[in-house]
Amino acid sequence: MPAIYLGLGSNIEPQKNLGLGLKELEKRFGKLEKSSVYRSKAYGFDGDDFLNMVIGLETGLPPGEIYDQTEEIQRMAGRDRFARGYSSRALDIDLLLYDDLVVDEPPIRLPRPDVLRFSFVLGPLAEIAPKLLHPETHQSYQDHWDKFDTGRHPITRESVIL
Repeated sequence: MPAIYLGLGSNIEPQKNLGLGLKELEKRFGKLEKSSVYRSKAYGFDGDDFLNMVIGLETGLPPGEIYDQTEEIQRMAGRDRFARGYSSRALDIDLLLYDDLVVDEPPIRLPRPDVLRFSFVLGPLAEIAPKLLHPETHQSYQDHWDKFDTGRHPITRESVIL
C-alpha cells in the first residue's frame, strides 16, 4: 500500500482543530503515524502562531480521493477555502507525499513544494520519515533537514496532547 504523508496546521483554536483533524483522519484511514507538534510564527501575514505536524498513513485510495477527504475534514473545522493568500486557518491539511509519485495537476502537486520550502513541514516530516527519499532530489528528508536554514522560519517542539 502507498505511504502517504499529510501536513496539518492551525492557528485558530489549534488544539481543538488539530484534534478534530486527527480524529477524522483516523476514522477514515485507520492508524496514523504522528510527528510531534511544532509551533511557528504565521508566515506571510500577521497572525497568531500556528501549531503544525505531519502524519503518515497508508491507503489504497488515489491522490484525488485523499484530497477530497481532506477538503471535507477542513470544511468540518470551518476552513474558508476562499480566503486569499496567506491567512489564519482553522485547519489546513495538505497532501505532501504519495509514495514516490510526481504529479503537477492542480490542485494536486506531488511532492508538495512546501516540503522543501518550510521548516514547519520539513522538520516534522524528517522526524517521522528521516530515511525516506524525496522523489525528485533523491535525498533523504533528514539530509534536507540537516541542510535547512532553520533561522529563516524557526519552529519549536510543543508539549501538546491531541
